[in-house]
Amino acid sequence: MQNKPLKIGITGGIGAGKSMVCEVFKVLGISVYNADDRAKALMANDKEVMDSIRFFFGNEAYLPDGTPNKSFLASQVFGDEKKLSKINSIVHPAVAKDFEQWAKAQNEKLYLIKEAALLVENGSYESLDGLITVTAPEKLRIARTLERDAHRTEADVRGIISKQLSEAEKVAKSDFVIVNDNHSLVIPQVLKIHERLIKQAQTGVV
Repeated sequence: MQNKPLKIGITGGIGAGKSMVCEVFKVLGISVYNADDRAKALMANDKEVMDSIRFFFGNEAYLPDGTPNKSFLASQVFGDEKKLSKINSIVHPAVAKDFEQWAKAQNEKLYLIKEAALLVENGSYESLDGLITVTAPEKLRIARTLERDAHRTEADVRGIISKQLSEAEKVAKSDFVIVNDNHSLVIPQVLKIHERLIKQAQTGVV
């Protein structure tokens, strides 16, 4: 048996249903680290991250109450690859460090899950022990996102999709795939992966 938990990534395009799948894993007793939520928390609370963002984007990056000025930052990075790359170079290493600290506190677990939209795009999946991709047809993903995010338009969602890797590219890097197309049953797929990961953690055999 391993002396540390396996670190498994869950990814998928916008609207694929990553969070819903993670809720099933949580019911099975698996700890889930939401990288996107933690990134927002670090931008709002981590002094080193906040100082770096202020240095590169100016004091306007934060509101008078100290919270991130989301609309300003979004306007800065939208369509500007250099600025987007800069904020990612500040936030992504902080998230990676935060995840490692979180994982160290979970030593009693057989495996952990790191949920993030851009695990493949930013290469961080390579530091994990396995990758699960959640897939769904693009039309369904758009409909789900519009239902969930009232502030987005279809053009917004298509724009986000165009900046993410295709599902085929993510699947090619994955050890497991969960189909969440409103026809395939998700829970049996999760249970099958769960059983395989438990076996892998206990025996070292994939």
